[in-house]
Amino acid sequence: MRQHARVVVIGGGAMGVSLLYHLAKRGWSDAVLVERQELTAGSTWHAAGLCTHFAHNATIMEMRAHSVRLYREVLTAETGLPTGFHASGALRVTRSPERMAEFRHVQGLGRFVGYDFNILTPAELKKIYPLCETDGILGAFHEPHDGHVDPTLATNAMAAGARSRGAEILRHNPVQSIERTASGEWLVRTAQGDIRAEHVVNAAGTWCREVGTMMGIDLPVVPMLHQYVVTDTVPEIAARIAAGEKELPIIRDPEESWYLRQERDGYIVGPYEKAAHPWAIDGVPPAFGMELLPPDLDRVEHIIALAMERVPALANAGIKTVVNGPITFTPDANPLVGPAFGLPNGWLLTGSSMGVMEGGGAGAFLADWIVDSEPPRDALAIDPRRFGNYADRDYRVDKAVECFGLQFGVHYPYEEREAGRPRRTTPALDIQLSQGAVLGAAYGWERPNWFATGNFDRDPPLTFKRPGWLGAVKGECLAVRDSAGLIDLSAFSKFEVSGPDAEAFMAALGANTPPSRLGRIGLIHVLSERGGVASEFTVTRLEQHRFYLTSAALAERHDEDLLRARSAPFAGVVIENITERRGVLGVMGPNAAEILQAVSQVDLSSAAFPWLSAQTIRVAGIKVTALRVSYAGESGWELHVQLAQFRRLYETIAKAGAKHGLRPFGVYALNFMRLEKGYRGWGADLTTERTPLEAGLGALVKADGRSFVGREAMLERQKASPWRMALLEIDDDGERLPFYSHAVLQDGRPVGVITSGGYGFRTSKLLALAYLRPGVPEREFGISILGKELAAHELREAPYDPRNLRLRGLDHLQPAASV
Repeated sequence: MRQHARVVVIGGGAMGVSLLYHLAKRGWSDAVLVERQELTAGSTWHAAGLCTHFAHNATIMEMRAHSVRLYREVLTAETGLPTGFHASGALRVTRSPERMAEFRHVQGLGRFVGYDFNILTPAELKKIYPLCETDGILGAFHEPHDGHVDPTLATNAMAAGARSRGAEILRHNPVQSIERTASGEWLVRTAQGDIRAEHVVNAAGTWCREVGTMMGIDLPVVPMLHQYVVTDTVPEIAARIAAGEKELPIIRDPEESWYLRQERDGYIVGPYEKAAHPWAIDGVPPAFGMELLPPDLDRVEHIIALAMERVPALANAGIKTVVNGPITFTPDANPLVGPAFGLPNGWLLTGSSMGVMEGGGAGAFLADWIVDSEPPRDALAIDPRRFGNYADRDYRVDKAVECFGLQFGVHYPYEEREAGRPRRTTPALDIQLSQGAVLGAAYGWERPNWFATGNFDRDPPLTFKRPGWLGAVKGECLAVRDSAGLIDLSAFSKFEVSGPDAEAFMAALGANTPPSRLGRIGLIHVLSERGGVASEFTVTRLEQHRFYLTSAALAERHDEDLLRARSAPFAGVVIENITERRGVLGVMGPNAAEILQAVSQVDLSSAAFPWLSAQTIRVAGIKVTALRVSYAGESGWELHVQLAQFRRLYETIAKAGAKHGLRPFGVYALNFMRLEKGYRGWGADLTTERTPLEAGLGALVKADGRSFVGREAMLERQKASPWRMALLEIDDDGERLPFYSHAVLQDGRPVGVITSGGYGFRTSKLLALAYLRPGVPEREFGISILGKELAAHELREAPYDPRNLRLRGLDHLQPAASV
């Protein structure tokens, strides 16, 4: 056994073996996989092996598509070993108009990514699946390139491919402990001996929490019990085989929550019950491996009965086997693929409830990330750092149960799921609720999405079209434009960077230079090695060697890791995460200065307190760091205060603003208003896939005479064939609202994708930001939204206050017609 390795992978399921295989293909053959029992032990060996392209996120769709290509073609061609892949295709049927809208949305995303999905009529469904009854069916989603694979054959083929390139697999070798040495190496102690490694990867699946504890992290993963039934011979299928008919496609009914696939001359039927059953929450039994739990068909027989009604042939078969085993769920049902927070060269590849379906692609994704030091595509949906300390035991259990029960749930835009909440709150939450706040959750923080005032329903139906809260949000936007608005921005991630080397560190951090003067504010985009946008910070220079940074709520762990890693060469730098100690209250609009002036002795005029400056002031005796910035595009301030003082500050401002038309507003209104200014949002419009130059942020890039990570790669990409971001105005059909992942069309072909969208109530325009492929001319476009193509054109400048006169408090110099 090797005593040194570049990478140690812990876990021999589909995901871990896929990583080993793809690392070896990338030339990292000095890699070892250790498995406590046999390969596929845990959940891989008993998986149903379904493979799909269907996803609501482009990264996950491509990850699943990679698995299909790998199992269908690549592995057998490389190793000569079978994977048992059946290219059967797949169907999803529905009786729901909202589900049909979801199907059309995924179809549009697939069109951009490069995968063709078909929407079928009931008659077309019957032709493809003659054993299916179509009564009540509105339509079906057809995935022609889907199929199913033998999990054990596929895993062993990947293992053979890894071994042939020099990687090593050690079975029956449980890990006993994991340590970080003084030199920064990982020391993995196993039953067969110790291995020192540069990188360690937790791909332990069912046992990932135990391995995580050894690494020093608490993973938000719960094993959930899932059953499926393997039938005896189904006469109708046997007759089809005898007649030479091709294999039936996999069929799913999301409303009834089951899947059905042909298994030789019978069926596998897999139900997902709404009342889910967590298992081994606080630790998997030490002896558990390739065992199953006893059948419990009483839990699922009502779902199987529904499947029999839809496919009557299923009722004609007896039961051969019942498989009841654990599969892992995270709080959002997406896997954990990427860095382990706070652990340099510690990685996670686990938490997938669909480990075989996603394993081939997830292993390739993480191999690229490890080798290249950055993800190959936008990783936000799968990055393990998307969860924080708030994801405790109760949270992970509650969310896993919710996700299991909604395994086939419709994925609506603007959906807020309630399980596990609340987790992080500000002291003003009760006041906001009394004002009509309808809350959302962002990285565990409860924050108002919008305010239900007057006759607005607090709980309007979820939809893919125009939501019931749109009228309330319109009122909020117009109040901010005409008087003033109050918004809770406490969910921001917040950091202080200080020390004798702080200035040098900040100067080298990203594409822009930090503010040179005390009390000034700037925007810095930190780049990846390939020049993409890794993160975005609002930077305030508080003192000569002290900076205050804020960033997106979802980026808290991501950005803390990034700051600590980038500051490593600077010995005299201290990074402090102060997110939970600060609250942030935004006061925006033309009356903002007058409202604050009533409770403060500081001169708040634009001359004394200009845009993009900061001062420490007192508001009704409360010490506040006031930043003259506004994501809404109106004159205003962010008031950063100790969280313990946040409630008193909120009450003070609300009372002072009552006679000035001050109105609370939420993040939905803020998001719509920022689109009218063309402001990009991290995680949606700004990702590692695109450079700040491609994002249209050239004014914030200072590359001359400077050195920073990603500089050369960014400039080279700009010389080649860059993508570009466009702000689009879309024809308003009165029914649809753009959000994300809609294909942008030109001459009928997909040339781009919308990253964010909404309605600009101050300008009466339907707006979206979109990335366009290299070489796409500035012409008219079509936007495919839920199966309908809407005309769109590119705007040359922001439609609202393009000269920033309102932001600067100089709107008296601007004719009203140009606002």
